[in-house]
Amino acid sequence: MVLRIQDFRPEHLERVLDLSKRAWSPVFSQLQPATERFVFDAFYPDGWWERQKAEIEALVDDRRTRLAVATEDSAVLGFVGIRIHPEDRMGEIYILAVDPDHQRRGIGTALMDFAFAEIKKAGMAMVMVETGDDPGHAPSRATYESAGFKRWPVARYFREL
Repeated sequence: MVLRIQDFRPEHLERVLDLSKRAWSPVFSQLQPATERFVFDAFYPDGWWERQKAEIEALVDDRRTRLAVATEDSAVLGFVGIRIHPEDRMGEIYILAVDPDHQRRGIGTALMDFAFAEIKKAGMAMVMVETGDDPGHAPSRATYESAGFKRWPVARYFREL
């Protein structure tokens, strides 16, 4: 079988949502206890999946984001969302997920390589990706670091009112 990266089409949505929920469920189960309760509840008042699902669905019509899927035959195995920020000469991997049943097969790397090529083609000088610093996002951090990303020192603080 051959992995193919192609533009997202509406018929991919249900598969993208399914793989996203399964890929991120263990991440959010580790994020919740690592986060102040008032912060987690503020971000996810209806649960993490309701927010993630709504955000993915909104990306379909978001002109700022180009979505692409990794497919093998007709199966969607992962997806990436790319944004271009010309004011900073920067592209962004805005969202990335790989089906848990197909992880560690190079699909995430192929999606990132696709994003790098598209961002370079757009004339950008660098690429950025963001992820969490909690235990659930450790695999993501390792993936990005192994792809050559350098960590930017940022701190985000919250205070309950």
